[in-house]
Amino acid sequence: MKLVCISDTHGDHEQVVLPAGDVLIHAGDLTGHGTCLETQAFMEWFGRQDFSHKLCVAGNHDTFMESDPALAAEFARDNGVCLLNDSGCRIGGLNFWGSPITPRFLDWSFMRDPGKPIEAHWNLIPKDTDVLITHGPPHGILDQVLREDEQYEHTGCPSLLERIREVSPLVHLFGHIHEARGRVDTDNLSYINVATMNKGYCIEHEPVSIELSANKSGEPV
Repeated sequence: MKLVCISDTHGDHEQVVLPAGDVLIHAGDLTGHGTCLETQAFMEWFGRQDFSHKLCVAGNHDTFMESDPALAAEFARDNGVCLLNDSGCRIGGLNFWGSPITPRFLDWSFMRDPGKPIEAHWNLIPKDTDVLITHGPPHGILDQVLREDEQYEHTGCPSLLERIREVSPLVHLFGHIHEARGRVDTDNLSYINVATMNKGYCIEHEPVSIELSANKSGEPV
């Protein structure tokens, strides 16, 4: 099974050149301004792509998807898209789980405070999850942002990292931090930041392709 993974396209999804694959995954920030029309347009584009399965989660820029989740889910269903919102699906013997939640920063969407508010979401991740898709990274892994004082700050979620270590999926896919795109293999799993835009909000990176099988063996290609 070939997964093709993108994230953080912010309304410029039509600029992305997608390779062939079986499952297309978008890890959030589908829109630039979080409007209803942008959301509908993205789902129509996503649904037209030639993949057997299309999965996505929302991100902190996707305001409409939090304010009207029922209509956002309807847009997804109408276009054959599986929108994961603290929910999962099973494809080819692999269990997928997705969540749009990130730690609180300013007043963006799908953000939760540390402690019980955000842990309530992570506790929903089933222990038989093979592929975890979240918008944001876990703490300390592909999550650094360069601030104005020239200091790097880790912006990922510590509670998410704890839950991942409990669940031990095969792979964790996320985006959110554009400049931290990359891959880290640790904890007996692969963490992959698949952000497609760069720090300047321009489409720069190619989709990430991953070959997986139901026996939990696989390598990114």
